[in-house]
Amino acid sequence: MRRFEGATVLITGASGGFGRAASAAFAAEGARLVLSDLSMEALEAAAGALDAETALLAGDVADPALHRELVGLAQSRFGGLDVAVNNAGIAHAPARLEAIPEAEARKVIEIDLLAVLWAMQAQIPAMAGRSGAIVNIASVAGVVGAPMLSPYAAAKHGVVGLTRTAALETARTGLRVNAVCPAFARTPMVEEILRAGGEGGEERLSGQLPMRRIGEPAEVAAAILFAADPANGFMTGQALTVDGGLTAG
Repeated sequence: MRRFEGATVLITGASGGFGRAASAAFAAEGARLVLSDLSMEALEAAAGALDAETALLAGDVADPALHRELVGLAQSRFGGLDVAVNNAGIAHAPARLEAIPEAEARKVIEIDLLAVLWAMQAQIPAMAGRSGAIVNIASVAGVVGAPMLSPYAAAKHGVVGLTRTAALETARTGLRVNAVCPAFARTPMVEEILRAGGEGGEERLSGQLPMRRIGEPAEVAAAILFAADPANGFMTGQALTVDGGLTAG
């Protein structure tokens, strides 16, 4: 039997990067999917490549109402929610802390941190008692400092803090809450950084990692499924780094 046969999995930021890779991995393991991103067109393209039942809802994760609607969609279409992957996020142009524009800092905090809070506020009441799992996508910048990315690092540290706190608050309910913390991987966000870096950008970026390569979205998706797997029923409140050895030293 496939690991997530018949389970309902909600994924935000589902049309690209880690979200798209996770959608494909969960679909291959038998899940039914509730997918969200900003663009319905992009969602439909992503869902069209999957061999799975899907329900789609486009919207802005910074809006708390979207998360209530996504949970409602999971309940009305599939009878409940078993796994939530809070993946949607953005980065910002690298700059020293004192030079970060106010509007940019607020946007990063709203999308990368507050959206995870709003998501879990909607998900936890619906999932308690179902032996479900929430997986929040943080970053290696959520466990170490990230020069030139101060709002992003602050937001991702906040995601790890929210994850650990929610895990403690829900530990007796059957719900598990963990975070996955990737380093550089071949997502649209990182590809944009590579383009901006010009020739040799990938070599410079991968040179920061002991494995001397950047990760692949499928490798991060494997960690997401590991965190969500009911077989890991004794694991909660953890921040799993998928970072090519960056935090090992």
